[in-house]
Amino acid sequence: MPGSRRRQRGVLLAGIALLLAALVLAVVLASVFMPGREAAGGQPLRWQDRGTTRSLREIVLGRCYSYLAERHPALGDTDCLKIWESFKYAFIYKNPCNTTAEDYQPLMELAGHPIPCNKSLFWSKTNDLAHRYTKSSHNLLTLEDSLLGYMFDGVSWCGDPSAPGINYESCPKRSECESNPVSVFWKMASKRFAEAACGVVQVMLNGSIEAGAFRSSSIFGSIEVFNLNPNKVSEIQIWLMHDIGGPQSESCSGHSIQRLKRILEERNFTITCEDNYRPVQLLQCVRNPDHQDCRLCPSSMETP
Repeated sequence: MPGSRRRQRGVLLAGIALLLAALVLAVVLASVFMPGREAAGGQPLRWQDRGTTRSLREIVLGRCYSYLAERHPALGDTDCLKIWESFKYAFIYKNPCNTTAEDYQPLMELAGHPIPCNKSLFWSKTNDLAHRYTKSSHNLLTLEDSLLGYMFDGVSWCGDPSAPGINYESCPKRSECESNPVSVFWKMASKRFAEAACGVVQVMLNGSIEAGAFRSSSIFGSIEVFNLNPNKVSEIQIWLMHDIGGPQSESCSGHSIQRLKRILEERNFTITCEDNYRPVQLLQCVRNPDHQDCRLCPSSMETP
């Protein structure tokens, strides 16, 4: 029956065509809705940010050993190799957009240590100044001065489903996916650092930023503020610093600082705010000794 065979062949060809069309559509949809794109030949996923820091293992282990020997000998029993293994297994061979807080939980337990009361310094948009101050005064600690923050400050990392399980070429920006390995790590570490704070707590903010010194979208504004414990923290001291010779966009009476105060007062904290806390300003003046902002007022030099 030639006509019957032709009809069967036509139906078969139509079915194959529909199947191919469905496969093409699936590939197109995957490229649109799935984060990252796989390069040809089994290469790692391509992203828009820098890749994993080269020699990451050596950097992390070196910092761990250095911290235990020079900064905190009391943590001498800490196992740096176990810390590295726990960190590695949090992201290796994983799609970097599928990172969860649970992935880092073992690392947080291994590398966590108590922060003494009255020693916690939080910061936002004052990274360099805050850490210059902690290094010079030795009285306060930022998250980056803790073991956890010290080991991973300034490095980048992400996994990849293909071998060797780590992407050294590129990693996702926060805009590409919120749940990337670096963002999830710092959010979790920041949360724990805030939860551990006790006694008098300091916050260093930048009053020279036009957008406002306090931003609800920052790590401090979205995570640390809401994880400070009013039963453990007796007072929060805000230091609003201005760049030497730079704009003084906001003072302690400014809009964003008042918004921060309201948030903290609603959580039953006692708050003070000081413009240009003098010990920190003197540190700024080391680089600008002749600027008028760095000269002592005549009245302050008068003897009684």
